[in-house]
Amino acid sequence: MSGLTFREATLPNGLRVIAEINPEAKSTALGYFVRTGSRDELAGEEGVSHFLEHMVFKGTERRSAWDVNREFDEMGAKYNAFTNEELTVFYGAVLPEFAPRLLDLLSDLMRPALREDEFETERKVILEEIALYRDRPHFVLYERAQEAYFRRHPLAKPVLGTTESIEAMTRTQMAAYHARRYVPNNMTLAFAGNLDWDEMLALAERMTRGWSQGPAPRNHPGFTPEPRRLRTPYDKASQAYAVVMAPGHAAAAEERYAARVLADVLGDPDNGRLFWRLVDPGLAETAMAYHHEFEELGVYLVYVQGDPAHEEEVSERIREELVRLEKGGVDSEELERAKLKTATSLVFAGETSLSRLFYLGLGYSYTGRYEALDTVRRWVMHLEPYHLGELLEARPFSRALEYWLVPADHG
Repeated sequence: MSGLTFREATLPNGLRVIAEINPEAKSTALGYFVRTGSRDELAGEEGVSHFLEHMVFKGTERRSAWDVNREFDEMGAKYNAFTNEELTVFYGAVLPEFAPRLLDLLSDLMRPALREDEFETERKVILEEIALYRDRPHFVLYERAQEAYFRRHPLAKPVLGTTESIEAMTRTQMAAYHARRYVPNNMTLAFAGNLDWDEMLALAERMTRGWSQGPAPRNHPGFTPEPRRLRTPYDKASQAYAVVMAPGHAAAAEERYAARVLADVLGDPDNGRLFWRLVDPGLAETAMAYHHEFEELGVYLVYVQGDPAHEEEVSERIREELVRLEKGGVDSEELERAKLKTATSLVFAGETSLSRLFYLGLGYSYTGRYEALDTVRRWVMHLEPYHLGELLEARPFSRALEYWLVPADHG
């Protein structure tokens, strides 16, 4: 896309401000990307990152929860937030003339009041959310598989926390976590779309002037996966669900896009190798693979769902395909299909200001640099089979964890 300009600055308080400016865009998106998530929680804080995300929208010293909702509505904003293992993100998109007002609102929300009555109300919401997810076997599967794969590594911690940790959580704990992690030098403010850079930078400096810096370290312990197969009966499961996890590449690694292409060759939901080995012959309803990046490491994931009667055959065929891919590599035809799909997804990621915000903010949070979508797309299209062969040599699938969640009567 022509006419795009990237700008970046660091405010005196350490807040990084970045923008991809498109004067032709019809909207402006902006968001705070906070480098904190479940991996940064101390013992007894499990789930506080996600709980705090909810509390942010419950008001500040200047605004009540009702004021917050009203202002978003008055701007016609599309807004939300999400929490994962490593980031908590608050974002919104508006017409360009409302961008200064949206910045004021989101900046104010970064310093929530954490009122006691709202805290207790939201605790109940979080507990209900945890209970709801316990009725979803695929969510339980991912959580248990991630815990088994990462074991004592901080990435093993559940994002939602546990019923016990949320019931025991105090407002004091949350306030201490907020003070420790929501420091400006641990945050990135990102803009995408139609905006005046000088105006927004000056407003950001004024609105965050009172924010104090502080240490926000992150633990990076060593990690070596342990190849094994685990199987758990679950009373809420009516089908068999499986996840295979194998070492991948980190979020800042040059190999990460090639890893995504490789995962697509293996597990494109409609045309990947696993589709033809498992779904087409009726052994599974769903079979897919993807590559997920974290700060210092990555993971290939295979997900399969189907009739528990086919569990053993499905497991054997997955292992066969992993060995075939590892030893035989990728042919040119399937590589071209996977490259084109990955490149197309990058184009789709650039179609709106909000989607460009996510690409910009997430990428910069991990790499500290700007990568233009068009540049990445061209790089993907130049991949050759030997590039993927090098990935397989560096990260063999033989170090995989296989985790099954099956109906209780198939235990």
